[in-house]
Amino acid sequence: MADIHQEAGGGADFDLSQFYQIFFEEAGENLDQMEQILLDLDLESAQDEELNGIFRCAHSIKGGAATFGFADVAELTHHMESLLDKLRRHEITPVPQMVDVLLESADASRVLLARHQAGSQDEAPSYAGLVRRISELASGVALAEPEPTPVAVSPSPVPAPPPAEAVAAPGSPVPTGQRQLLVRIGPLERVESADAIKELFRDIAGLGTIADQAVDDASMRAFRVETSSSDEDLLDLFAFHVAKEHVSITPVASSAQSSTPIAAHADGDSTYGFFQNAPGLPGQSPMAGAAAAGQSVAKAETNRPLAPKTADAKAGAQPHMESATIRVAVSKVDQLINLVGELVITQAMLAQNSQDLDAAVYQQLLAGLADLDRNTRDLQESVMSIRMIPMSIVFSRFPRMLRDLANKLGKKVDLVTLGEATELDKGLVEKITDPLTHLVRNSGDHGIEMPADRLAKGKPEHGTITLSASHQGGSIVIEVKDDGRGLSREKILRKAHERGIEVSEHATDAEVWQLIFAPGFSTADVVTDVSGRGVGLDVVKRNIAALNGTVEVDSSEGYGMRVSVRLPLTLAIMDGMSVGVEDEVYILPLSSVVESFQVKDDEVSTVAQGSRLVKVRDEYMPVIAMEKIFQVPRNGSERSSTIMVVVEADGSRVALLVDELLGQHQVVVKNLESNYRKVPNVSGATILGDGRVALILDTGSLVRRARH
Repeated sequence: MADIHQEAGGGADFDLSQFYQIFFEEAGENLDQMEQILLDLDLESAQDEELNGIFRCAHSIKGGAATFGFADVAELTHHMESLLDKLRRHEITPVPQMVDVLLESADASRVLLARHQAGSQDEAPSYAGLVRRISELASGVALAEPEPTPVAVSPSPVPAPPPAEAVAAPGSPVPTGQRQLLVRIGPLERVESADAIKELFRDIAGLGTIADQAVDDASMRAFRVETSSSDEDLLDLFAFHVAKEHVSITPVASSAQSSTPIAAHADGDSTYGFFQNAPGLPGQSPMAGAAAAGQSVAKAETNRPLAPKTADAKAGAQPHMESATIRVAVSKVDQLINLVGELVITQAMLAQNSQDLDAAVYQQLLAGLADLDRNTRDLQESVMSIRMIPMSIVFSRFPRMLRDLANKLGKKVDLVTLGEATELDKGLVEKITDPLTHLVRNSGDHGIEMPADRLAKGKPEHGTITLSASHQGGSIVIEVKDDGRGLSREKILRKAHERGIEVSEHATDAEVWQLIFAPGFSTADVVTDVSGRGVGLDVVKRNIAALNGTVEVDSSEGYGMRVSVRLPLTLAIMDGMSVGVEDEVYILPLSSVVESFQVKDDEVSTVAQGSRLVKVRDEYMPVIAMEKIFQVPRNGSERSSTIMVVVEADGSRVALLVDELLGQHQVVVKNLESNYRKVPNVSGATILGDGRVALILDTGSLVRRARH
């Protein structure tokens, strides 16, 4: 059995709560999509893709809810999924009741999700009745159609209303088409609202009669109303002066048990209005109508009353799911970043052109430019952060994958993650996910030994794979390290000769390790469904190379292997130091600059093959002359470079020989390869304040050049 243990830098258990908000957002989107498809669904000609779409929405919500431990949501969506699965397999015939119950289930899911999002500790509402209806429909049992609610239709022509005081007493005959109602309004903030309702009712010809009714509560007002209008029409009328949830309508002639509360609201709050099947209303049987001609309406039929405090009624009062994020198209974010980049260029131009202004004369202008500089920097940092996401999003997918792989191979593996909070550009994260997956699978399959083999070698039976991410010298370094068997130099050379790959026996270890990235190269003795076909690591290197990155391998046979993926600067805006060589300007990533100093010719030593070294505080480091690397013409001048800038990359330092230091400022990174071509030792270009183009140097490439 595989034992997957994940740590986040400090050794704590992996916390899923950091992904709650993402789940709530996606669940809300799935519910919206499900509701839209259901509303547009034509039952007589339902398409498979529509049914599959609804099923996928429910399935996604169920999977996420189960992952995060929201058992009530997972159970409800599981029943929905069962019904939808039978529908999409055409095992049952779709009926309107299914759409109704699925829409109700979607609403219930929103309520439950909102409770979890708000962290509510109250007793969760029970949806047992809803689940039972779903199960009955899934079993092919058609539910009985609810009795239609009668709708009162005003007779035409409408008789003139009698005076308000001439309201029929309880038990007296009611004219055909008219109903006697008790309308309660309150609690009221203003008594005038009730008076305004009474005046409005009387002003509408043909609506009926209204009179005050005594009530014990001072915050309430009550009226006796005789009308032929429906309850919904009355509620809409009263809504001109009071909220609908403050109105309740009860048939005067019926007892408490003969009234039916309905949700007479538009905003989801539980409100109680009342309908009744009054004599003479459409939908009533002729016999009942005839009996009503000379009898009291005290026993008029009504629908079965609902308990006001049932779970379903309380559901509407639950908190709604709140959205803490918005979804924006990546293209819009890219456009915003480009516009901010142009703003940075403009700000740099203004700053450069204002350097020679008299501070005493243009004090206010210079102060405004300083504010613009500060605000521009804050703006670009905020905009850039929009595309940044933590590496934990990538790392979180590996525990499950590695667990399944270890179970299949019969190995025991611990997974440790470091630097999860390291933020990377969204585009970079998406492109690096597949290469990392290949590397982790390779470590689990080829690197980690079987438990018995590890014990025989004096190792713990649990192997460890470590994933780490960090910023180093302006680059992004992601490492996959294991404590397994490591690489065998002899075995790799033997396989290379068998495949006809030319390699010297005296090649360095680093050169030998690079052979594992050759297309089709594999050291596996047995081809399995996991690996052994030589497909994977060549894809890793190709994908990383497409990002202008590098892959470095370090291994010790019997002790493990480390693969380091180093990616160059990809952010659109960066802090840089500009240096000058003759008339050319180059930009160094400020994060890789260590120090700068003036140097004399006699302080630089020349060693074998013309290489030069400079001693800095008892440490010798290689010297790179910028004018030679980039072949800068001197235009006949005898000027020589006397300033050295120490930069660090890949754990090593070099000294760059330049003519002058021009300053530090923000620069907008432009992709040189897509606009021109790939240039060695250059990671991009930028536009200076005076409109000139300056190259952004790849310090990692310069360090590797000096090392070789």
